[in-house]
Amino acid sequence: MSWKEAAEPVLTRLPAVRRPAKHVPFKRKLGWTAGVLVLYFFLTNVGIYGLGQNSDIFGQFRTILAGAQGSILQVGIGPIVTASIVLQLLGGADLLGLDTEQNPRDQALYQGLQKLLVIVMTTLTALPMVFAGFLQPSTQIANSLGVSTSVLGWIMFAQIFMGGMLILYMDEIISKWGVGSGIGLFIIAGVSQRLIGGFFAWSGLGAGYVGFFPRWFGILTGDVEMGPALTRTGLFDLFLGPGELLALITTLLIFGVVVYAESVRVEIPLSHARVKGARGRFPVKLIYASVLPMILVRALQANIQFLGRILNAQWAGMPALLGDYAGTEGGFAEPTGGLFYYLAPIYSPGDWMWWLGETAAAPWKIMLRVGVDLTFMIVGGAIFAVFWVETTDMGPRATARQIQNSGMQIPGFRQSPGVTEKVLERYIPQVTVIGGALVGLLAVMANMLGTIGQVSGTGLLLTVSITYKLYEEIAEEQMMEMHPMMRQMFGD
Repeated sequence: MSWKEAAEPVLTRLPAVRRPAKHVPFKRKLGWTAGVLVLYFFLTNVGIYGLGQNSDIFGQFRTILAGAQGSILQVGIGPIVTASIVLQLLGGADLLGLDTEQNPRDQALYQGLQKLLVIVMTTLTALPMVFAGFLQPSTQIANSLGVSTSVLGWIMFAQIFMGGMLILYMDEIISKWGVGSGIGLFIIAGVSQRLIGGFFAWSGLGAGYVGFFPRWFGILTGDVEMGPALTRTGLFDLFLGPGELLALITTLLIFGVVVYAESVRVEIPLSHARVKGARGRFPVKLIYASVLPMILVRALQANIQFLGRILNAQWAGMPALLGDYAGTEGGFAEPTGGLFYYLAPIYSPGDWMWWLGETAAAPWKIMLRVGVDLTFMIVGGAIFAVFWVETTDMGPRATARQIQNSGMQIPGFRQSPGVTEKVLERYIPQVTVIGGALVGLLAVMANMLGTIGQVSGTGLLLTVSITYKLYEEIAEEQMMEMHPMMRQMFGD
């Protein structure tokens, strides 16, 4: 008996959001999307009952893993992304033996397996958070309930696990009944919130984080001191200090570059086989796989750093070759040497500009870390982009079949999926690799230069690209509402 026959009774019985039986009107899709977004913001403000001292173990990765520190959405989209990484690696190696393109039974098994993996990953993520000392139960609350801190820890774990399941099903609701994807929507929500705070937050000059515009108001009124503009100190204050001009320039540059890259494309002409004069174009964009594979790369880095912190907290004699931890940031020791240091991404200009005095690491160690981060992101971005294209039916074969089913063909070529696939193979694989590597390079450069609101470069990159894609999808939905026959062409 194959593993599919053994696992089918379990995988097909997992709770799932029912698919719509017919086309969902655009206004209703917007309603479901807005409703889930409001629920998401509400849940990020529901704290974990029984939580005492805590700090965000994900740190700078929080912008791409969504959720909120100290809330029941503590794990964010991390388990979903980690499950996707595992499935993409297994699928890429053809170890699952599932035909997710044409076999409905295998499609259901794949979705059930993904859901089961999310449940496992949520458990494996939440357990160390609570029982390895990263989220400490409140002794006072435990005493008031008349239970031990261990029992209170299990209550906290149950809340975090429930939050992970809510994230899973909210994502499924948007995927089936809304516009876009839940993962993308949650990233946009979190990053946009931090961006707005980065521009407008006002907590009193000198008290807490102050946004860009209030800070410049303080500079202009003399409440914030800056050195003479043409001196070394003045230029530092202007670009990296209170002025934060480099972060503003980087933020605007990322917006411009991503929007431009999304518009760069190779358009393959199409014509209808039976309707004379009916023509169209299939666009192969420079960022063909979108920037969503970058979530997988950064999530892999986040899991590596998460593992390093667990080992450092639980393994007193951990070899310095693996990780030399010293100092604290956000309540946790940060790697200053060893393997986990070199695998840690660059977060801000202070991480690599050693002449600023914000890091005590030797210049050669910093440059090696920058090189590892660039290699990891560029190569990882290209590899995961290829996996993403193949597992989301965007590859040459799946695309050729979609064009064939819509009744279209490439002018001058025989109407055959095999012929169309060979034409598409000239463009899609190459563009996928180039686009994935470019996105990885942009993410690292944005992190190195810094952004407004202390948003990571990857988070900003994802937000701009996902928002652009969401705009295109909304425009497509509106077009299909006005012209119902277009739905058949788009495979609705």
